[in-house]
Amino acid sequence: MLPTRSILSGESLPVYGMGSWKTFDAVPGSDRNRLQPILNAFFAGGGRIIDTSPMYGQAEAALGQLLPDPGATPAFVATKVWTQGRSQGIAQMENSFRLLKRASLDLMQVHNLVDWRSHVPTLREWKAAGRIRYWGLTHYHAGAHAELERVASETRPDFIQVNYSLEEPEAEERLLPFAADLGIAVLINRPFGEGALFRKVRGRKIPESARAASLESWSAIFLDFVLAHPAVTCVIPATGDPIHLAENMAAASRPPVAEELRRDWRNSI
Repeated sequence: MLPTRSILSGESLPVYGMGSWKTFDAVPGSDRNRLQPILNAFFAGGGRIIDTSPMYGQAEAALGQLLPDPGATPAFVATKVWTQGRSQGIAQMENSFRLLKRASLDLMQVHNLVDWRSHVPTLREWKAAGRIRYWGLTHYHAGAHAELERVASETRPDFIQVNYSLEEPEAEERLLPFAADLGIAVLINRPFGEGALFRKVRGRKIPESARAASLESWSAIFLDFVLAHPAVTCVIPATGDPIHLAENMAAASRPPVAEELRRDWRNSI
């Protein structure tokens, strides 16, 4: 089963979650049905965190159809608000509740900091009222890390979500230590650099040092790099392939390897 990491509230969350960008943008019927075994395997392996957004096309609607009833699953469901204005934000979030078929949600995030000043007061109110358990801020690009840090310092969210990988390691310079200092939980998107890492190593054998450490794939190496950082709460790659899911969850279930090995792999990418 997956190891867990504790957040400031005292709750423990598995280190491996599931993103839904592209893979869950699926229309009703067979397109969605092929995703059900993926979700079943994810939960059976100890997964909990499912991350989505109204930006991801049909993903919220697909998850609303495919997720078991709230009382029958340990799912930790996270989505986002991605619009301008308080009233528009409320309307969009209410629609997310409807699509996901949830009376309450575990985490609502301001997507890419879009109009965060309008949305943060609503998120605080909804947390106090029990409509959401946590709220957060996200961005997908290293160029926004300084702004994300500034806004998080001002607003003190429960979570941030940020890109971090061997391809995009910038978050380790300031943002991840900042989150650790404040006790902010961290979700990691783009752990494979949106596929760039796989393109870089296409056709190459994994290093013997990785095999000696029981890492049998490049994806295992890439996930090991991310999960080795103590500030990281959970990594949320997206996949629609059950084989990839099994490989990733197995990799996330083992302790990170020694720092000197990770340095070698960083230099070889």
